[in-house]
Amino acid sequence: MNAKRTDGRTKRTEIAVVTGAGSGIGRAVAVELLRAGWSVALAGRRAEALEETAALAAEGARGEEPRSEAAGGEALAVRTDVSRPEDVSALFAAAVGRFGRVDLLFNNAGTFGPGGVPVEELPYDAWRHVVDTNLNGAFLCAQAAYRQMKEQDPRGGRIINNGSISAHTPRPHSVAYTATKHALTGLTKSLSLDGRPYRIAVGQIDIGNAATDMTRGMQTGALQADGRTAPEPVMDVADVARTVRHMAELPLEANVQFATVLATTMPYVGRG
Repeated sequence: MNAKRTDGRTKRTEIAVVTGAGSGIGRAVAVELLRAGWSVALAGRRAEALEETAALAAEGARGEEPRSEAAGGEALAVRTDVSRPEDVSALFAAAVGRFGRVDLLFNNAGTFGPGGVPVEELPYDAWRHVVDTNLNGAFLCAQAAYRQMKEQDPRGGRIINNGSISAHTPRPHSVAYTATKHALTGLTKSLSLDGRPYRIAVGQIDIGNAATDMTRGMQTGALQADGRTAPEPVMDVADVARTVRHMAELPLEANVQFATVLATTMPYVGRG
């Protein structure tokens, strides 16, 4: 699993696991990494969507000049529900079985849950679904990555958690999503500290209004803190993907602990 460098030497191909890779930010990041020469285990609940992600990366690699030392990496689609420990174990076993190691986990799988529901009306099952996906799933994947990175040779790797602007400031009626994203920040800090002896670098990217299917409604109108409904600007999801790639390709001696990437004029600073 080697790729030729432009100076004639060989560089080991980097291996990533991307969760939620069947759509949105996860798909954009997976495609960015694959086109840059990474090999990527694509994790998500819908096998067909994962295959579409792999096909998009392959089409782009054929249609563009290579943007890195490799012309394109290998994709492995693994149907995964991150809230199920057995699925997460199978995902990392498949990734290591195919590629031999894991250099990066982009811990991205997540859900908003039911939008616009006041806290007193939120069903417990809905709360649990958001917590199981956004927080428990992130923990399970980080734990599996940590175990692999600690023992592999050469030792170490990187975990990037997908936080959110909501890890800092909530939207109205978003108690489950906001609570899990605040908790994810604590997970990031703790993993970062505990990973130091094993060359495991852990950071978080907090994203605001990337243009995906999940945020499509924001362009027509989103509930604001003052009770108004107003359209919000969005940014190209490719800009998020490039930021994640930058974080991922740093040497393990350097780490972006927290990065905030958002649509420049969205209502975040002074959200209300």
